[in-house]
Amino acid sequence: MSYRLRFLAEVEDDALSAYAWYEERRVGLGEEFLEAFYFSAQSLPQNPLLHEIVRDQIRRRLLPRFPYTIYYEIHAEDVIVIGLFHCARDPKRIESEVREREE
Repeated sequence: MSYRLRFLAEVEDDALSAYAWYEERRVGLGEEFLEAFYFSAQSLPQNPLLHEIVRDQIRRRLLPRFPYTIYYEIHAEDVIVIGLFHCARDPKRIESEVREREE
């Protein structure tokens, strides 16, 4: 089966916030972060069932090198990225935000 990759609008804000934080630390590090994020996200449609379910049908994929996790779900032929969150965030807060974005 062939899947399409889609992003909720909030994911752009998630990625840009992280980009800005890393770019402030070292010029070019924000670009490296975005490359890791987009590479990881773009690989999801090839095998979306590979990553663990963390709640209901929400799955997560860890980014290489950076302490961030992509949260996504599969709907019919779409892989929908719901959020990009730092791994140190409170899991209950992440779950609450993911639930709000699903609605």
